Amino acid sequence: MRVCLDACVLYPTVLREILTGVAAQGAFRPLWSPRILEEWARAAARLGPEGEAVARAEVVVLRDAFPDAEVRPRDGDLARLHLPDPDDVHVLAAAVAGSADVICTFNAKDFPRRTLAIEGIERLDPDQLLARLGTGHGPAISRTVRRVHVTAERLSGEVLPLRPLLKRARLPKLAKTLAAAG
Repeated sequence: MRVCLDACVLYPTVLREILTGVAAQGAFRPLWSPRILEEWARAAARLGPEGEAVARAEVVVLRDAFPDAEVRPRDGDLARLHLPDPDDVHVLAAAVAGSADVICTFNAKDFPRRTLAIEGIERLDPDQLLARLGTGHGPAISRTVRRVHVTAERLSGEVLPLRPLLKRARLPKLAKTLAAAG
């Protein structure tokens, strides 16, 4: 499955690390455009100059880890595609250029299912995407979440209960599933 990751799912660190970690284990092929990565870096600038610098360094790491993930929207697609927010057309155009099956975003209102269906693309939020992937890639998701959890605790210097950590990452269904699995 090819999944175009919108900037809003790359910006939160825990969420990005889970999604890209699951992708690194072969559960899906991530896609993004240069503009999506730039939007992520600009969003991180809200944390201050060091936030943007860290994001730009992480962009370099992601590009190295996934050299085939970056797609460039075609001018023709940018011109013909329409969404409620014209500033999001580049995401759909990137998904079309990369032959994506899914756009992973929290921005449901600006990516109407009917419009995406015309292009053969589905919209899923990260929790929905991971739930769908859980059927065939449950162990990969669990391993990735464990690794991200350990890293988050190490970096914060404190104990971070998993379920609240995942809920803050806007992954409540995943949190519930993993809690039920023990």
